[in-house]
Amino acid sequence: MMRDMTDAVLVISSHVVRGSVGNRASVFALESLGFPVWAVPTILLTWHPGHGAAHRLVVPDEDFDRFIDDIIAAPWVHEIRAVLSGYLGSLGHARAIARLVTALKAQRPDLCYLCDPVIGDEGGLYVPEATATAIRDHLVPIASLATPNRHELAWLCGTPSLNSNTEIVEAALSLGPARMLVTSAIAMMRGGTGNLYLSGNHALLAEHRLVDNAPNGTGDLLAAVFLARILEGMDDERALQMSTATVFEIVARSSRRGAGELTLEQDASSLATPMAMVQMRRLHHPAQKA
Repeated sequence: MMRDMTDAVLVISSHVVRGSVGNRASVFALESLGFPVWAVPTILLTWHPGHGAAHRLVVPDEDFDRFIDDIIAAPWVHEIRAVLSGYLGSLGHARAIARLVTALKAQRPDLCYLCDPVIGDEGGLYVPEATATAIRDHLVPIASLATPNRHELAWLCGTPSLNSNTEIVEAALSLGPARMLVTSAIAMMRGGTGNLYLSGNHALLAEHRLVDNAPNGTGDLLAAVFLARILEGMDDERALQMSTATVFEIVARSSRRGAGELTLEQDASSLATPMAMVQMRRLHHPAQKA
């Protein structure tokens, strides 16, 4: 689908030389779905650290601030319809992004800001606590939509763990964004995993089979695809189903090939028209009438 230049998405995350994580996954997905993309790197790595030692080039705060100043003052800034932030290299990056989003919303009140708080997993934080705290304090409160995994949500809410979907719902509601998509939720099907989405009075769970040894980058991909579906005007339930099916299909195919990375270039069709089956469930939401 051809889109207007005013449908541009600004993606701010990590960049790897080899692989399909961070900006490499998000930009590919959004452009494949027809969205113009502006991309800003926060940190450059040779490859994902999970593959071994990788040299890190973190964009210094002063230089990052200048990048942000240029974007705010750009004659084309009106083109930006949404902002997606992911992995950050410092707490200064979080503050600069908050300043950017505030400035863009002043010009375009309907701007959508998706905050993917990439801070950790079941093993704990893998960014400095100061960076995680800055994301929690400066970015999550201004997000239109947040996409933490279950373990990141627990940290953001100050609880040791979230062991049921009821606990996930309560934690998500306490955090604040009007929309929240929580990955690695508790599946009701055996051997599965789920994405739990909350908006208004609705709580939806999309489940699929858990893929062993899944490549990295699934969270980056899901955030980008879900954002694209929302921007297309798709209703929440359909957007959740389609984006979950896309990610599951690409992960399953990548795993079958024995790939250590998401094979996005071979699975572009899964972005537009995923065929994988996803189990959709409606969960109890505290705001719903009994």
